[in-house]
Amino acid sequence: MTAFVRAVETGGFTAAARDLGLTPSALSKLVTRLEDRLGARLMQRTTRRLQLTAEGEAFYSRARDILAAIAEAEAEVAEAGASPRGQLRLHCGSTFGMHQLAPAIPRFQARHPAVGIDITISDERLDMMQEGVDLAIRIGPLEESSLVARRICNLERVICASPDYLARHGTPRTPDELQRHNCLWMTSQPALRRWPFDTDDGIRVVHVDGNVVTNNAETVLQLAVAGVGVTRLSDVVVAEAIRAGTLVPILSDWHHVEPVPLFATYPSGRNLSPKVRAMVDFLVEEFGGAPWRRPR
Repeated sequence: MTAFVRAVETGGFTAAARDLGLTPSALSKLVTRLEDRLGARLMQRTTRRLQLTAEGEAFYSRARDILAAIAEAEAEVAEAGASPRGQLRLHCGSTFGMHQLAPAIPRFQARHPAVGIDITISDERLDMMQEGVDLAIRIGPLEESSLVARRICNLERVICASPDYLARHGTPRTPDELQRHNCLWMTSQPALRRWPFDTDDGIRVVHVDGNVVTNNAETVLQLAVAGVGVTRLSDVVVAEAIRAGTLVPILSDWHHVEPVPLFATYPSGRNLSPKVRAMVDFLVEEFGGAPWRRPR
């Protein structure tokens, strides 16, 4: 099969034989034996070039994929025991990247000093294959079927406001009272403008509004801490501010908890190299227990 595929790719037996360390006659015999076993002519041979038959076209397409899969499997096994090394390109949204990933990177480097890390912090979804990204940290349900994902943990959203804001405008005691409060939300995720609450009649959704909007969670956090309004953000974003007392959780008894998955993802067509495997394992170990929820 390898002899046949290389002959097709190089355009002749002589070049293919050179690549495989064979004589042209030995390679020709291998292809003839393959045709005899299949009971079909795969190529027409002339002195100038090779011409695939219809059967040869079909067999070449499948054989090429089979050989590539074998090479991938061998490489994966060979790399499994190798030490992580090389440049790791990682993409992460600003929320998790700034509050959790960046402070943890020194601990990863202490374990794997031979791995260099190129981090892109952006809230824009990108094509990992096209951008050459090895690993991406994604929040929320995954839409791309081409990605392999490992769940790191679940995030939870928290409704909160600054003590200063609550002192000036009062603390809402029921979901209905949010209608008279300035609420902060992200234009990049319009669905987060709808806040769910548990009631005796089931889940009730309140559509909030406010006089300041932005497309970035970090900006919403800073606005909330500054006393601009009430917000609903992931606990990974607001945990530090709540511990510091600059934000106060509200409506906790009413708020409907919606677990938000946090994934480490990588393209399915790419081998899980030692450096990627090391980072995925580190992320699960470091953040699997949602350490931002634990008191310090």
